[in-house]
Amino acid sequence: MSTGVPLARRAFLGGSLLALAGLRGALASTASLNERMQGDIEPVHDPCIIRQGDTYYVFSTNTKKDTEGFIACRRSRDLVSWERAGYVFAQIPEWAHDAVPSAKGLWAPDISFFNGEYHLYYSASSFGSSNSVIGLATNKTLDPSASEFEWVDRGLVMRSRAHDKYNAIDPNLVEDREGKFWLSWGSFWSGLKLFRIDPATGKRVEGEEMYSIASRDVGRGAPNPIEAPFIISRGDFYYLFASYDFCCRGAKSDYFVACGRSRAITGPYVDVNGKSLLEGGGSVVIQGNERFKGTGHNAVLRDGDRDYLVYHAYDAEQKGTPTLRISPIYWTPDGWPRAQL
Repeated sequence: MSTGVPLARRAFLGGSLLALAGLRGALASTASLNERMQGDIEPVHDPCIIRQGDTYYVFSTNTKKDTEGFIACRRSRDLVSWERAGYVFAQIPEWAHDAVPSAKGLWAPDISFFNGEYHLYYSASSFGSSNSVIGLATNKTLDPSASEFEWVDRGLVMRSRAHDKYNAIDPNLVEDREGKFWLSWGSFWSGLKLFRIDPATGKRVEGEEMYSIASRDVGRGAPNPIEAPFIISRGDFYYLFASYDFCCRGAKSDYFVACGRSRAITGPYVDVNGKSLLEGGGSVVIQGNERFKGTGHNAVLRDGDRDYLVYHAYDAEQKGTPTLRISPIYWTPDGWPRAQL
């Protein structure tokens, strides 16, 4: 049967089609980091990440499966294969339990290294309450096999009470370009806040201003779903990442990550359209898909010349289980972060 195409032309097309098929096969076999991840990656909620030597460590909020301790630690040599590496606490610190008796776990850790120690900030609270605390624990190493490994609780950093219009959870430590340390934090109510930290103690610098940096309290009434700030410096700007809408509803969660940027760490932060994050603005960084819902509570891993968005998402194929996800960040030509599932 004639195809109407000369023989030489048919040979050329055949070779091209074979080459195209090979290319498609090669592309199909190049799985994303998230597609390759394996091991102990769920349930993971509110992850933060840091690298010590050749090992990456992830800390996360307590889940119902965390029955042996509080604030689970996982580790990996390649960001692909993950294993459990113990817990920060055997029990909720007594001072935190006294401050928030209804707290059933410890939430939203943040990990950083300065002054020769790892600093892990964490929260104790209960759903729907602004009676919350932020605490601090330190360690000289994250390697559980090291002789100097020991988590030492340093106690209270910040407290909010039921009458306050802010919520002392979701801490994130950032060092600015002048070498000053800051803690951002906040959830719902009047939004996200920022204050100075004394690097010698890891605690708040008393007497200095507390800044408002983002809010969705724009006169529409409660709830005002914004939380989990994370700030990085890049080029001439500071970038504030935050989680919008609702987590903690399994596959019905509609959480997503948005951001704004500012030339000053204290703001004002604006989105790609110039709208202030204090007025509900925010440029989308990542949103969920049909399988992985409610992408949020991110950290940023800066690993050499590559930035990664580290976050959780609810796996609709696994009954909405919160799952660790890591996506490369791609920066647009005009300097805005984007990530894909």
